[in-house]
Amino acid sequence: SLPAASGLAEMGAHWIHGPSPGNPVFCLASRYGLLGPEAAREENQQVEAGGHPPLPSVTYGSSGKGLSPQAVREARDLFYALLASTRAFQGSTEPPWPSVGQYVRAEIARTVPTMAGGQEDARRLQLAVLAACLKLECCISGTHSMDLVALEPFGEYVSLPGLDCTFPGGYSSLAERLLSDLPEGTVLLNKAVRTIQWQGSFREEGDDARVFPVRVECEDGDVFLADHVIVTVPLGFLKERHQEFFQPPLPERKAQAIRHLGFGTNNKIFLEFEQPFWEPQQQLLEVVWEDESPLEEPSADLEANWFKKLIGFVVLQPPEQHGHVLCGFIAGKESEHMETLSDAEVLGAMTRVLRTVTGS
Repeated sequence: SLPAASGLAEMGAHWIHGPSPGNPVFCLASRYGLLGPEAAREENQQVEAGGHPPLPSVTYGSSGKGLSPQAVREARDLFYALLASTRAFQGSTEPPWPSVGQYVRAEIARTVPTMAGGQEDARRLQLAVLAACLKLECCISGTHSMDLVALEPFGEYVSLPGLDCTFPGGYSSLAERLLSDLPEGTVLLNKAVRTIQWQGSFREEGDDARVFPVRVECEDGDVFLADHVIVTVPLGFLKERHQEFFQPPLPERKAQAIRHLGFGTNNKIFLEFEQPFWEPQQQLLEVVWEDESPLEEPSADLEANWFKKLIGFVVLQPPEQHGHVLCGFIAGKESEHMETLSDAEVLGAMTRVLRTVTGS
């Protein structure tokens, strides 16, 4: 049996990204004393990581060996320079391409032939690493393809400074602290809402009755009158139900935003090992399929190739707390296909990937 580690694996939210004074989650976590001593250090809050924290990493290729760190770094530097250059199109009425993916691919096609000293092998490797960078960006943007992410507003996404950190007691420790500050009975569970009537005049019962603009009716018949309601239901629910959920229906501008907004699927895969096959200092194991290129169409056969969308694995830190656990990330249609498979099928595919890339 596996050694029992004491720790938690965060199935959902994991890190505080950009833990610095501009980040409200970090400020709350600091105020409640929920962070480890390392995370709260002043100098950690000033690190400009650009949203891509510099984890000590190793990059495996599908030929079964580690790839040259220098070649990987060169390709990655080019990719991040291209991403940074998208900021120039913010507010532009005529961006050169509609999507981030099309722009980046056009720029790669323009620049890669002149890179890698003109050697074909080096050029193939650069293209393969760039394809892997695009997959990682799909995870970060929560999309199937960067072709679905508009170029013009992409630069609005700003990364706060600070070295990403985690909650030693799990992310839920923050919600528990916030809840404990509220008066008893404030939060009602199992209270599904049927409709929100707004723009009305609803009178309380009693002599000194007030009039409220909003009436919230629950499935069990309970009614709440309010001055304001903040609705935080998922976008998927709004897409299906917004017309009957709000009385009167929302203005067309809002309805159109609900229809046009998209969201993607992002999944984690946790693998626990009796013994690590990676070096103690490695925190990120990246996977590059050496025959791939961002300039070629990926295979549409999800069943045969879904696992190639995997970007690699983060090593959960510290091992004393978690045991030897890898957390893989995969986004998009491949990620949705994975949800239809059994745990045994996913495990089989991951084992094949790891045997292929490590040659072990």
